[in-house]
Amino acid sequence: MTTTLNMVKTGKYANDKIIGVRHVQCILCFFCLSLAYAWRVNLSVALVAMTEPPNITEANVTDDSQEETLDMDYYPFTESEKSYMLSSFFWGYIVTQVPGGYIAQRYGAKMLLMVGLVACAILTLLTPLSLKLGGWQALCVVRVLEGLTQGAVHPATHSLLSKWAPASERGMLATICYSGAQFGTIMMLATSGFIADSFAGWPGIFYCGGICGFAWVLFWWIFAASTPEEHTRITREELKYIEESRSVGKMQDARKMAPTPWGSIFTSMPFLSLLVVHCTHMWGFWTLLTQIPSYMKNIYGIDIKSSSLLSSLPYTVMMILSFFFVWLSKVLQNQKSISLSFNRKFFNSVGHWIPMLSLIGLGYVPRESATLAVVLLTLTVGISAATYLGFQVNHIDLSPNYAGTLMGITNAAANVMSGLAPLAVGQIVKHPENVSEWRTVFFVAAFFYFIGNLLFVVFGRTDIQWWDSPEPVDEESVEAGVPLATAAKDQQSGQIANDKP
Repeated sequence: MTTTLNMVKTGKYANDKIIGVRHVQCILCFFCLSLAYAWRVNLSVALVAMTEPPNITEANVTDDSQEETLDMDYYPFTESEKSYMLSSFFWGYIVTQVPGGYIAQRYGAKMLLMVGLVACAILTLLTPLSLKLGGWQALCVVRVLEGLTQGAVHPATHSLLSKWAPASERGMLATICYSGAQFGTIMMLATSGFIADSFAGWPGIFYCGGICGFAWVLFWWIFAASTPEEHTRITREELKYIEESRSVGKMQDARKMAPTPWGSIFTSMPFLSLLVVHCTHMWGFWTLLTQIPSYMKNIYGIDIKSSSLLSSLPYTVMMILSFFFVWLSKVLQNQKSISLSFNRKFFNSVGHWIPMLSLIGLGYVPRESATLAVVLLTLTVGISAATYLGFQVNHIDLSPNYAGTLMGITNAAANVMSGLAPLAVGQIVKHPENVSEWRTVFFVAAFFYFIGNLLFVVFGRTDIQWWDSPEPVDEESVEAGVPLATAAKDQQSGQIANDKP
């Protein structure tokens, strides 16, 4: 048994060399994240077409038909109305993070993701109609509901990974799943202009997205399962490989799982450092994505938003580098002297401290060196992909059983930070052409990057925490009325004591 566990830890198991059902689950999650992020950003790109007056030059167009075209296709929103519509998604998104993680760990991720994406696909299809019937206020309501349906996506994906990902493949499989976010964003930015210019107009952006969602649901229903044990097509060899890997930290049956140890979670330094680094990462990352276009336009005269190529370039580089970092992680993993803890902290440092330096450097690039600024910006966003192998998978390291809930907690808090970052920039930057004010913004983001990763390096851990209850609970303790979490902790403490000479 010890030999088998060592083979699992080092990735030397024979089944490790083939593509299995576990990879299919991650590919399906890749497209799940792709759809989720495409639906998230579709409004920002559709607003460009919505607010652009139609060019009607045909002489034979009657006044009635012209009026009808203007009513259907043109919406002269104010900047305030646009901001409400763009932010309304996140009002609902934050609410369902923690409940989504809890439901996924108790009842499985398959049905939760399927119901969530079906609902979001329907709402996406209804977006043009809601705008026509109820104006921008009705569209805000639809976006809030979309946020509610998508709030469970990240926690449920983490819950699924905790069941399917062998310890030695955790970083790679998580990268496959979450790189779908970049792919969905790239595809939306690259295709939205063509769709808006077609016969479908800007409503086609929502119709195409909604239809793709139903296509995904069909494949998800047929090929996905919440756990390897529930999958009907998995081979015995692959199932054994995953089970042996998980036996390093035993998974609880969802039906017998101990109550979520909230007190222990929120007093755990490894988790608190994970919470902080997730929040600081989102502050820096969303400062880049939301404010850099304004910086580039006002300082260098480059309108990134007007070019789909420039808009999608950072996401494209990020997706490519994410798989380069997976390869590099495998190389380091093959070095037996390098621990998993070093691996996590190394890649997290790459994904935080290099962007920290790049942000500071970006503030000092001369105005005449616009190309250098674009290259530096692209690399800064791209290199942050290293965090997929750092803190973003650490929830599963700490607690495979409660990984979905942990992700729900940290992602909810982090998205609050991503909402506060643009507000802080608005307080700092009063004159967009003043580069010194932008430098202050970059220094603040760099400070968050530095502090967050420093705490993760010092206090972060990769070993399973005691409150995960990795060992089966003694039935006699349960019958005696001892709480499950307490019984699990007492049992593990007893085992540790017995292991001492």
